[in-house]
Amino acid sequence: MKFFKKIFSPAILSFSLLLLTYTLYKSEIYWDGNKRSYYLTYYFISSLFVFFSVTTFFFSQKTKEYLVISIISVLISLYLFEGYIIYKESIKKKVYQNQTGNKWDDRSLIQVFEDLKKKNKKAVVTIGSKKYNNNNLPIFSLSGISNSETLHCNENGYYSIFDSDRYGFNNPNNEWDQKEVEYLLVGDSFVQGECVNRPNDITSVLRTLSGKSALNLGQGGAGPMSIYAILREYLNTNVKKVLWIYYEGNDLEDLEREKRNNILNNYLNDPNFTQNLKFRQSEIDVLATNYILKSKKNKKLENHVNSFTLKIVNFFKMNNLRSKYQLLLNPKFIYKLVIKKTSPQSLSEFKKILLLSKELVNKNNSKLYFVYLPEYDRFKLNYDNKSYNSVKNIISELDIPFIDLNKEVFEKEENPLKLFPFELFGHYNVEGYKKVAENIYKLTNE
Repeated sequence: MKFFKKIFSPAILSFSLLLLTYTLYKSEIYWDGNKRSYYLTYYFISSLFVFFSVTTFFFSQKTKEYLVISIISVLISLYLFEGYIIYKESIKKKVYQNQTGNKWDDRSLIQVFEDLKKKNKKAVVTIGSKKYNNNNLPIFSLSGISNSETLHCNENGYYSIFDSDRYGFNNPNNEWDQKEVEYLLVGDSFVQGECVNRPNDITSVLRTLSGKSALNLGQGGAGPMSIYAILREYLNTNVKKVLWIYYEGNDLEDLEREKRNNILNNYLNDPNFTQNLKFRQSEIDVLATNYILKSKKNKKLENHVNSFTLKIVNFFKMNNLRSKYQLLLNPKFIYKLVIKKTSPQSLSEFKKILLLSKELVNKNNSKLYFVYLPEYDRFKLNYDNKSYNSVKNIISELDIPFIDLNKEVFEKEENPLKLFPFELFGHYNVEGYKKVAENIYKLTNE
């Protein structure tokens, strides 16, 4: 013990500096600063460790002894918890296998992508709107790569894949040729159909229920400004109902990011502004393809080989524990949950965007509906989203029909979490999407 007490302060200081250096490398070099907000937690923790380790040089030997025992106890507890999470993950995979008869797809995104490319050289992966939020780009793309087999994500045991339409959205191509479109949906990844296959996304279920045409213009990462821009670029005169699908988890946060983009601001400030995106799909395809190639080259689509060695490494890195609770430990999330209230300015801008959208839809002789989707943490952490009443009041003031799916669907469930993949954080599962679509259909036809 004397030896440990002697080297305790230098060792913990060395570890803290190494952690801070590694965080700096991953954030600023490996990810080129593009994931700085994600590493905010680790900057905070490593800096705190450095400060703490310096103070330990002034601790008594007895205090250091207690600290050594405490640290060892905490580490043992954390690794036991990591093992428990691994066990729970294995149970989840067994449940999936028993329910479907299929084995959980453990491949990484890039492994699946490479396997798809062997069969189809034109296969691509989805790229969210956030990737285009750069004022140096000549175009702000509001969709994906057109006419391509598009790899999406895995939250339900399998990787979802869809064939994109002529404009890069998740639709059968012939939906654009219909004389009349009953529903046009705009929103983020929940509209796009994140992690489920057609016909289980909201739009496909609406097609089935109504027996009529429906267009899915959802795009991962799209916030209010992007959604308004999508309507400006892609709304046709044959659309009867426009469904603005609002996700309470991040839509107003996305607005804060989008306000910094010059092209998106042009849509708000100039009623005649357009990028003519319908006629520039080839440029969109090239831009997105180059991003995929660059991401792959920089190893930003990480290639995790499911080997025993890697599993051991991931265990010691506490990958599962960090992944599962990173959100809860993130200072930004704690600020949002406990302290933050949406600024009056953001709500004012949100109201302006919705007013412009309503005017656009009315001018098109279509009817606008506002659909409110609740987030996972509302049920897991038992808290009320602080912006709910503000958003609802704005919709009421603008006289837009308000479809509150938190009340219509989730609050009526004995266990709302069952509408999420294995009751874990993520998008809705097949049952969740179906119930959302069924209620939209019912409430837009009353």
